[in-house]
Amino acid sequence: MDSEIAFLTLRALRRVLRATEIGSRQLATTTGLTPSQLLVLREIDSRESVTPSAVAQSLQFSQATITAVVDRLVVLGFVQRQRGERDKRQIHLTLLPDGRDALAEAPDPLQKRFIDRFDALPNWEQAMILAAAERLAVLMDADSIDAAPLLDSGRIDRSEPH
Repeated sequence: MDSEIAFLTLRALRRVLRATEIGSRQLATTTGLTPSQLLVLREIDSRESVTPSAVAQSLQFSQATITAVVDRLVVLGFVQRQRGERDKRQIHLTLLPDGRDALAEAPDPLQKRFIDRFDALPNWEQAMILAAAERLAVLMDADSIDAAPLLDSGRIDRSEPH
């Protein structure tokens, strides 16, 4: 690499990815959940009843990702799907007692710590970080990739190199 700044930037990105991986492992060890599953559980818990589309929109996940994550949460007994009373075509998600227990056991995830610290920054610095992160996504051809891992519907897959 010709640029020392590029090298330092990639090193910082590797540290961020490593922190994310450590946080994911801690979450999986404590609850058996992936970060995306935890985010979906929290989103469902924050509302009395919610549609999968509303969860996808709120978390900015694809519909396919939400379907896969919810499928796994249903199998685990954490979430229940119910048909709408007025419109039988609509599906509503509700949290079950085991899902509430899993949320109570979940450690303070990396995302929450980040959001708390990020919110404490001045608006100009938040905007600068967002612009830099979006630019990094473009530079790494990651700007059109879903924010949730595609296979994040079950146990964390460690078979692929990171």
